[in-house]
Amino acid sequence: MLALLPILMQLGGLATGALVVVVIVLAIVALLYNGLISKRNRVQDAWAQIDVQLKRRYDLIPNLIETVRGYAKYEKSVLTDVTKLRASIVTGTADDKLRANDQLSKALKSIFAVAENYPDLKASANFKELQDQLEGTEDKISYVRTSYNDYVLDYNNALQQFPGNLFASAFGFKPDDYFKVTTEAEKQPVKVDFSDLSGSSAAQQKGADKEAHAHKKDSA
Repeated sequence: MLALLPILMQLGGLATGALVVVVIVLAIVALLYNGLISKRNRVQDAWAQIDVQLKRRYDLIPNLIETVRGYAKYEKSVLTDVTKLRASIVTGTADDKLRANDQLSKALKSIFAVAENYPDLKASANFKELQDQLEGTEDKISYVRTSYNDYVLDYNNALQQFPGNLFASAFGFKPDDYFKVTTEAEKQPVKVDFSDLSGSSAAQQKGADKEAHAHKKDSA
């Protein structure tokens, strides 16, 4: 019996050593897993902040359209396009929302630029307030977009770097996409087409000028 004691002690030491190794491995795995969860939650929280601003823009656009209609003869197609883009902000997928956001920014900038041709509209307190709120929302979207992309970079790096890359996919972690401008065309400065947005008013004014000129000629 005494002869077996050294062997039992040796086996006990091995078991204790193995247990320590297992505990250390589990601790490392738990640390990495919790770290990825934390990074993913930050990405999701940043996206939620973007979503809040997109919905705020969604709520402001109908008032802007009604205000503009009261002063300028905008083409129906322009307002229809803005309405469709507005719907995509809340009903589409994440990619739809990002694409609609960039296109809507261009459309709103065009409307604001065309408003320069309408002094009464430009001076309207309601229009000015809506313009300020929409531009403020645009600034907030730009700010949270930067934060979101920073969190996505941090999260994606953790997934792709060792040792996170060894088990990230096994736990269902997937890289997230950046919030970026969707096409090369949308990176270019906004080109304002006054004939599209205020074509009806321009045509009416041209017709009125032509009629006045003809009347003046007949009188002479």
